[in-house]
Amino acid sequence: MKFSGLFSAEAIVLKKHHSLPALAGALLLALAAGSAHAQAARDYISIVGSSTVYPFATVVAEQFGRTTPFKTPKVESTGSGGGLKLFCAGVGVSHPDITNASRRIKQSEIDNCAANGVTEIVEVKIGYDGIVLANSVDAEPYELSLRDVFLALAKDVPDPSGAERLVPNPYRNWRDVNPALPDEPIEVLGPPPTSGTRDAFVELAMEGGCKTFPWIAAIKKQDKQRYKAICHGIREDGRYIEAGENDNLIVQKLAANHHALGIFGFSFLDQNADLVQGARIEGVEPTFEAIAAGEYPVSRPLFFYVKKAHIGAIPGIPEYLEEFTSERAMGQEGYLVDRGLIPLPPEEYAAVVDRVRRLETLGPTLE
Repeated sequence: MKFSGLFSAEAIVLKKHHSLPALAGALLLALAAGSAHAQAARDYISIVGSSTVYPFATVVAEQFGRTTPFKTPKVESTGSGGGLKLFCAGVGVSHPDITNASRRIKQSEIDNCAANGVTEIVEVKIGYDGIVLANSVDAEPYELSLRDVFLALAKDVPDPSGAERLVPNPYRNWRDVNPALPDEPIEVLGPPPTSGTRDAFVELAMEGGCKTFPWIAAIKKQDKQRYKAICHGIREDGRYIEAGENDNLIVQKLAANHHALGIFGFSFLDQNADLVQGARIEGVEPTFEAIAAGEYPVSRPLFFYVKKAHIGAIPGIPEYLEEFTSERAMGQEGYLVDRGLIPLPPEEYAAVVDRVRRLETLGPTLE
């Protein structure tokens, strides 16, 4: 919209009415139009989503800002669910271009995107991550089974008497769950429901322990919703504390509180090894090698999603994709690996790069 046309139109009004109020109105209209025009364009990439992917996206954004003529992208940590909600809300400069996710997009989210006109989505799988249960390096280390994790954190658990029925979680100490565990109160700082880390944790760790009870596992065939409610339900009596989307804050709280454990991605453990230590799960220590080999039982893939409609409208998106998927960033020896990312195997990496170069989009339904 050009200002000259606006001023010409208002000049006609002014000539007709010969009044200062008309002139004031014309100027206000022109200024408002100018402000709207300024807001109609955005010259930087807007990225939201996962707190786990946030550190990786941030370092790529900083590298991208230093080495290209484009502005450094704005990266916000909103959680995977929160990011996808923002991403799927519509097309245009008021909506983000990219959302990070520590789990794969859900079919319900694809449907929500489509309902709001977001129909072409490019999926980029960047690597793998482990979800750790960690505590202060100054406290006793934990060795947990998936069953221990479920019994400590589930809202309802099998009756300790052995009867095949559920009761509200009665366990207060880790030693109540398993005599081999420390005599410490159950106090776990973890992510909220909007977090992809929370989604992956309940699916891999909680459900992993839940289905070790055969009578609960049998419920899945009869009533999937009830089975999911049992296995994914986290206690709400203060033993599990929702600590927000800031994983660095959880690390800081663990350093100050030697009784608590925290749930977050491996990269935060890797970057804070002087402050926190990861619990062994099913006898496996959360290490780069164990996660890469698929031996660590609580690991998951990481992604980001790109709104194809914004490519060409927002400057720098193809170049950002090129930087993120480059060998120097997410390759076997890339700078993201130094930050704790578990890289994709070479064949999978090559396939991801090929899909990104072709800007291949997801279909209306997940495979």
